[in-house]
Amino acid sequence: MIRKSFFGLATPRLEYTLLTGELSEPQSIPPPETATLLIEAPFDTQDAAGIKPGDAVKRGQKLTLSEAGEASVIASVSGSVQSVAPHIGDFGRIFTAVTIGVNGTGEIDDQFADQSKLPALDTALDYLVSVPGAPPLKKFKTPEVPIDTIVIYGGDTDLLVTTNQFVIKSRLDEVKAGIVFLKQITGVERIIIAVPGEIIQGYGHIGAEMKRVAAEYPAALPPMIMKDVLKRVVPAGQTPEDLGVTFITAEAVAAIGTAFKTGTCPVSKLITVVDKSGDCKLVSAVIGTPIVKVLRALGITLADRDRLIIGGPMTGSAIYSEDFPVTPDTGAIMVQDKDDIPYVSDYPCINCGDCIRICPVAIPVNMLVRFLEAGHYEDAADQYDLYSCIECGLCSFVCVSKIPIFQYIRLAKFELGRTRAAEAAND
Repeated sequence: MIRKSFFGLATPRLEYTLLTGELSEPQSIPPPETATLLIEAPFDTQDAAGIKPGDAVKRGQKLTLSEAGEASVIASVSGSVQSVAPHIGDFGRIFTAVTIGVNGTGEIDDQFADQSKLPALDTALDYLVSVPGAPPLKKFKTPEVPIDTIVIYGGDTDLLVTTNQFVIKSRLDEVKAGIVFLKQITGVERIIIAVPGEIIQGYGHIGAEMKRVAAEYPAALPPMIMKDVLKRVVPAGQTPEDLGVTFITAEAVAAIGTAFKTGTCPVSKLITVVDKSGDCKLVSAVIGTPIVKVLRALGITLADRDRLIIGGPMTGSAIYSEDFPVTPDTGAIMVQDKDDIPYVSDYPCINCGDCIRICPVAIPVNMLVRFLEAGHYEDAADQYDLYSCIECGLCSFVCVSKIPIFQYIRLAKFELGRTRAAEAAND
């Protein structure tokens, strides 16, 4: 629901979708003929000992690009490797795409089963980083600041999305088991379960604190939970991990619990699909499934100039191909009809002040965007609080001039990060 003052003196109110009543099981998407898995590493790192076309793989097998095995992914299907190729993601992120032709035998690799009997962080790092929910387990490996608090969020950070809310309400046993194993492998004792809107009963006996998160967007973003729930403000340019706190989704915790209980790695991802009419449906698809297969199973067709988005309406990213695969962190897929795509312009800021009023961290957005449009990223960071932005997208939502402020901010942070990384490498 969106509420806005007639006179424009009050900010609009956007609320998260809350699941109520009896929940139905997600629609299962048929297994794909081919599955594409993304490894976050350059293609040229592979050597003779790495995965290569023609290799036979089993579901749950660890696929590596090199003998060292540092860059890897867990096979979500059994079959044979068809190709290993470079893939470029958002803002120049470099991946290697491993495409597997599915043979339908469902053979399962037993290497994880042998190690899962003694849960340890190294085992989880080897096999569970790419399970549904993409648990951020690497943050527990020699962190600069020791992690002393884990926040499990039982909701989703964007509007319309209900993926993790479904997990926390319908898969409580898996979440409970995940909490036990999470404590065991990380050594962190303080675990908080944050839920949107209302406190869900039945958690007190599992050793996790229950906290309520407001149902108003963007209360579920990690910096807002840090401020409103944990009463700790994340300084500009820092992350919750710099304060000893890390966030993990309910789906990721459930996947960890399932993995160590059964000795097999979960491979099916829950996804909220938002169609052209705005209707939402929860589905389950094997990681690596081409998105077009998900859409076809739901009867959704793409026409020329329609927009396909990974994520929700406020912070999602448009993708250029319907063959893009379902990944461990794909929480939502959104399809926009070409006639419903919001207009974007290069019209100048008119200083209406809507972006300043709605900004949850009180950034002078009207001044910031002027520097971003001109490409003066350093000045934007130094003078107008670029790194205080929590990337909620509300400024773009209310902009009268239809300036893509959110995209400018993401681009600026990316360019500054790349520049500073290059400078550090040359020192």
